Amino acid sequence: MDIAGGPASQLLAGRVSEILNDNLLVSDFKKFPDGELYTRILDDFSGHDVSIIQSTVTDSDFVSLLQLIDACSDASTISVVIPYMGYARQDKRFKPGEPVSSRAVARAIKADTVYTVNIHDESILEHFDAKAINLDASPVIGKYIKSMKLKDPLIISPDDGAIGLAKNASNDLGIDYDFLEKTRLSGESVSIKPKNLAVKGRDVIILDDIISTGGTMAETITLLRKQGAHDVYTACIHPVLSNNAVLKLFKAGVKGIIATDTIDKGVSVVSAAPVIAKAIGK
Repeated sequence: MDIAGGPASQLLAGRVSEILNDNLLVSDFKKFPDGELYTRILDDFSGHDVSIIQSTVTDSDFVSLLQLIDACSDASTISVVIPYMGYARQDKRFKPGEPVSSRAVARAIKADTVYTVNIHDESILEHFDAKAINLDASPVIGKYIKSMKLKDPLIISPDDGAIGLAKNASNDLGIDYDFLEKTRLSGESVSIKPKNLAVKGRDVIILDDIISTGGTMAETITLLRKQGAHDVYTACIHPVLSNNAVLKLFKAGVKGIIATDTIDKGVSVVSAAPVIAKAIGK
């Protein structure tokens, strides 16, 4: 199998090819003076099975993915891995005349198989015109947390909707997990605290699928520190971290930020490559 890495996922594609010992195709990416993108795969892949790995963080990344898919039309089979799928959070129509943008994006991707990583809502998989599989990278974050040798660590999800993420990250590692529960005390007062476990004196890791603006996460860090948590870390699969999100988190007192390389950022200390390699290497 040949692996083609898009411009947004070059490091991740390289790591996957290293694990599988598969051929990594070299591609050329550039932009014309008018802003249009140019993509060319420089190595021969005709008749081979090709796996394209490309996150679609920006609109340009999405166009690059479409170009790579079209460039691979002579491949025997095409698998597309979208580690982070932009527009996945636009999965519903709230007002008349709005598109379901995640559906529009999914329908434009043509391949034999599509893989996503911790996509915002698995219902989006139904919109791909291909077999679509969602992969879970939370266990690799759990293993990283285990290796940090923290003080009586506790993994917390921001709400009960994300409890599965915390559970999967802590599975078989001997790490406790819980979720935050909001309780309205009055018309203007809300209490937010772990549902079942006390945090006092413990190292706490708040785990979510995405950290975007960091506002809610920063408020949670402040609350947990007031409740006596020792050190508070944030962890996520997809470190969008837009605008001043990192500053907000450190202002709130975060000890560290843990993320995977579905989006290549400075906080991407955990690689999703083993998860992807296991899936596409079958």
